[in-house]
Amino acid sequence: MDLLTGMTSAQATALWSGLMILLLVILGVRVGLARRGNRVVLGDGGNPAVLVASRVFGNAAEYIPAAIGAMAVLTLLGMPAYIIHILGSLLFVGRLIHATTLSPSKATAGRILGMCLTWLPLLAAGAMLVVHAFVGGRPL
Repeated sequence: MDLLTGMTSAQATALWSGLMILLLVILGVRVGLARRGNRVVLGDGGNPAVLVASRVFGNAAEYIPAAIGAMAVLTLLGMPAYIIHILGSLLFVGRLIHATTLSPSKATAGRILGMCLTWLPLLAAGAMLVVHAFVGGRPL
């Protein structure tokens, strides 16, 4: 655990950003494999498996850049590493849960949990950024 607690904010941001980028690449590969396995050249071809893989990737691609950007700006503003670890870990776990539980037929508990674990840290990061814009370097 000393490995995580001894990190700077920049190292924490690098860790969680790197993990989310790797997850995004894995999800992209899953889309390619689903297309290849179902002989779909472009889009989802009306195939439910390709559609789910595409939406899992697309959803991650919609949220991961915002998460990385928020963590980067928070790091530049001097946010402590433990805050970055909390945000990054919740976002990463949320994206992972969402990616593994998305179903084309119903909203699963995992999908809902995954989205909550994505939205809550993004909401917290957004709020911290707005507050910091007005408070600046002054203690809260």
